[in-house]
Formats: sequence, C-alpha cells, structure tokens
Amino acid sequence: MQELLTLTQTEFTLLAVICFCAGLVRGFTGFALSAIVMASAALILSPIALIPICWWLELVASAMMVRGGWKDADKGAAVTLWLGSAIAVPIGLYFTQNVSAELSQTVALCLILVLAMTQLANMRLAYLNTRAGLVSAGIGAGIATGLASVGGMVVALYVLSSDRNPRQMRAALVMFLFLGTITTFVTLFLFGVLDKIAMLRAAALTIPTSLGVFTGKHLFTPNFEPYYRPICLSLLVGLSMLGLIRLAT
Repeated sequence: MQELLTLTQTEFTLLAVICFCAGLVRGFTGFALSAIVMASAALILSPIALIPICWWLELVASAMMVRGGWKDADKGAAVTLWLGSAIAVPIGLYFTQNVSAELSQTVALCLILVLAMTQLANMRLAYLNTRAGLVSAGIGAGIATGLASVGGMVVALYVLSSDRNPRQMRAALVMFLFLGTITTFVTLFLFGVLDKIAMLRAAALTIPTSLGVFTGKHLFTPNFEPYYRPICLSLLVGLSMLGLIRLAT
C-alpha cells in the first residue's frame, strides 16, 4: 500500500494521526482541518500535493456536518463568501504552482500563523462588517484556498469580526466550506492537481479524518463552546511556528 501511495510506513502513519487530529478540530470548531494538515504535514508532502488531499477531506467533513450548518448559518453571507472565493481560487493556485516548494511551504505556514494570531488577539476589523468587507473576505479566502487550502481561516476572521455566537460561527464556516468544495473541485481539475496518487492518498486518509470529525462533533456541547476558538487557534500557532522552525534549520 505504501508503494502505491509513494509514502513510507512512518510517513503514512504520521499523516493518519495528523488527519485524525485535524478532523477532531474540524468537528468541534467547524473549520481548520486544512490549516492543521498544511501546518503539520508540509514537511512530509509539498503544499501542491496536500491541496487535493485537503479538498477531499474537507468534502468528507462537510458531508458529515452540513446538516447542522445549513440550519444555523447566515445563508446570504455564506453564499456571498463562497462566490467571492470561487472567483479568486485560481489566483492562489497559480502562485502555488509557479514557485519553489520551500517558498510555497513558508508562505503557507506564515499565512496560517498570521491569521491565527490575529484571531487570538480578538482583532475586530470594522471594514469587514460592511458589504464590501464581506466580498473582500470571500476573495481573500479564495486566494488563501488556492495558495494553502486555508480559506476557512480567512472566513473565520470575517465571522469573528461580528458579534455572532459560537454556534452561528461554526455553522457559517461549515456552510462556506461545503459550498467551496464544489467550485474548488472544478479549479483543481482544470489545473491538473487532482491526479491518481493524490486521490489514493486522500481515500486512505478518509477513515482517520472521519473518526476525528465524528469525535469532535460530539465534543461540541454548550459547556465547551466558550473554549473552542482559543484552543484551536493556539494549536495552529504552535504548529505553524514549529513548521517554520524546521524549514529554517
């Protein structure tokens, strides 16, 4: 199996653990699956190899969570964010395909780190509460998705700039990521990123990811809602910094 996936046993085991943890956070928070996979696995596979894997895993997670997201989400805002993202995904993907793997990894990890620290600081940007801010957030999410599959983090920054409760935030992110998997598939296909090896790797990692999402969903209770955001963002900051330190050594 490892020969078919072009991975060693150690690499596959590490990826499975990473995907379970990422699924756990996704099920609990509604986002960050791709960001955690990118931050943790960028030293095993290049970002361009991880992007189609993240797409598949996001699709699986969204299918497991979309029912609750549809009920609680602001559908108008979610659709606007999705359309803006769909337009801009090719920009980020083009950049990722035309730079060195090391630079792409560095940019991806820095992007995750900056977004996570911004959210941890509880930064509220008044501009994002306008219609133009909503559209800008969607476009920014599209570029971030194409660059490093972290568009959900950009949308999270937009949502966190409003006064929504944790359940509404989680629902908006679930809805956006579900819609995003549709258009991202078309873009990835046109760019030739969805190759056979990527799909085999993604299929093999579906089980640990699904187990993580299932567990995370059951941890999302009213008692834990106040803690979900700082826990997730602190984890992302730590993983991103670790990845950058390893790239620098």
